[in-house]
Amino acid sequence: MAKIAVRVTPNAKNNQLLGWQGEALRLKIAAPPAEGRANAELVAYLTALLKIPKSSITITGGGYSKTKIVLIEGMELSDVRRRLNTTLL
Repeated sequence: MAKIAVRVTPNAKNNQLLGWQGEALRLKIAAPPAEGRANAELVAYLTALLKIPKSSITITGGGYSKTKIVLIEGMELSDVRRRLNTTLL
C-alpha cells in the first residue's frame, strides 16, 4: 500500500498532473472544492492516471484542505511514482 501527500489546486480549467514537489504530488483539478466535488474528481483522476479501480484509492486526511493524504491499495510507492513519472514525460 502506498501513502502519498497530494497538493490539489481546485477550480482549474482542466485536470493536470504537475509533478512532484518534494514528497508531495501536485495536481490541478477542474472541480470546485464545494461539497466534496474536488475530492471525488481527485479520486477519479488518480484512478485514470494509475489505471486502477476507484476502490483502491482512499483520502485519509485533509478532506477539506488543499494538501491531502491518499492511500493507494495494491501498489507500492515506487510503482506509483514510476507510473506517474511515465505520464509526465
